[in-house]
Amino acid sequence: MSRSARSRRDRHGRGLRGRLVPEGVPLGRSRAEQFDDLVLDAVEDLERRWEKELAGVEFAVEDVPWVEHTSPDEVVLDADVLDDGSVPLARVLPAHRDGAREVPPRIIVYRRPLELRAHDRDDLADLVRDVVVDQVAVLLGRDPEEIDPTG
Repeated sequence: MSRSARSRRDRHGRGLRGRLVPEGVPLGRSRAEQFDDLVLDAVEDLERRWEKELAGVEFAVEDVPWVEHTSPDEVVLDADVLDDGSVPLARVLPAHRDGAREVPPRIIVYRRPLELRAHDRDDLADLVRDVVVDQVAVLLGRDPEEIDPTG
């Protein structure tokens, strides 16, 4: 029997023999995967309404905003940290040209700041939807109520 075909065990045979939760079960998905699903749900709903305007817009999820550290004693905060010292929940990067390549507009949603602000999964889903709607509104130059009248 090949090494990869054998069950995974510790050297004394008392360890885990496989996954505790089968794949495809919500409990078997990581928090990051569940968060990605919440963002996808919000984006898919908005893309149905604003298909033409959102064509080519990229949506991304990052764990936290990027902050540049120059040295242990000096910290230079990137634009991702707001003037009041709070951390943003998302960011819009407009379309731009990078040399000869055209870079499409991108909306980045930050997972950890949103998770820390939410009280439970339902609250997180509502917060993610609100943040995505707000960022789409900024990108399209419209009011959030116009982007999502149900919200």
